[in-house]
Amino acid sequence: MNKVSTYVRDSYHELLEKVTWPSWMQLQQSTVIVLVATVMITAMVWIMDFGSSWLLKFIYSLFK
Repeated sequence: MNKVSTYVRDSYHELLEKVTWPSWMQLQQSTVIVLVATVMITAMVWIMDFGSSWLLKFIYSLFK
């Protein structure tokens, strides 16, 4: 039990004194970057899905 309490105490000390937390402006900028990247990746996946669906339908229509 002593090891657990030492671990918790050391972790708490590290979070308060050794970790550098981002400012509010940095946090907002990072959030915007993540949201924009998510939208862009989602759009790319949608375009690839739509394109492959169209291509497969076209190929299947040739063999009807």
